[in-house]
Amino acid sequence: MQDIKLYTITIFSENTVGLLGQITSVFVRHQINIETLSVSPSAIKGIHKFTITVFCTKERARKLVLQIDKRIDVLKAYYNTDEELVHQEIALYKLSTADFLKLTSVEELIRKYNAVVLDINENNVVIQKTGHYEETQDLFDELSKLTGVLQFIRSGRIAINKSKIERLSDMLAERDEKFKDIQ
Repeated sequence: MQDIKLYTITIFSENTVGLLGQITSVFVRHQINIETLSVSPSAIKGIHKFTITVFCTKERARKLVLQIDKRIDVLKAYYNTDEELVHQEIALYKLSTADFLKLTSVEELIRKYNAVVLDINENNVVIQKTGHYEETQDLFDELSKLTGVLQFIRSGRIAINKSKIERLSDMLAERDEKFKDIQ
């Protein structure tokens, strides 16, 4: 039996209306739940980058990427393990100001988690923590025990591979060479 683990699927495309629906339909057909999803412009002008995390086997990740690659608006898709990436998430925590100020260890807590106080007013304190899922979850768990958390939100994963350049750059250069040969 193959091991199920967390894979990060990276998809490069132009910013095309409806592409997100096409991509998510591939996951639905394979009955794989998306854990996190983040979309943003990439380092390459005009190209957007989808970063999606899923729990599955390596073979299922490979098949997902092959299916996604078949989409006409997708330039290229890849899958990676955590070891092949540098990745982060950002989390925001809203706490009661009164409860937060009652803590005797506010400075220690902020330093321990390398967190930042983004906003403080008479009603609420908003704290930001950037890190891996486990780190943002640990702070949530501790704050829940100490003061209670009024609101909590965590972003999807953002990630870059550890290779020297974006792998899409190689693929685009190769495609441009082939296109020159045809003309």
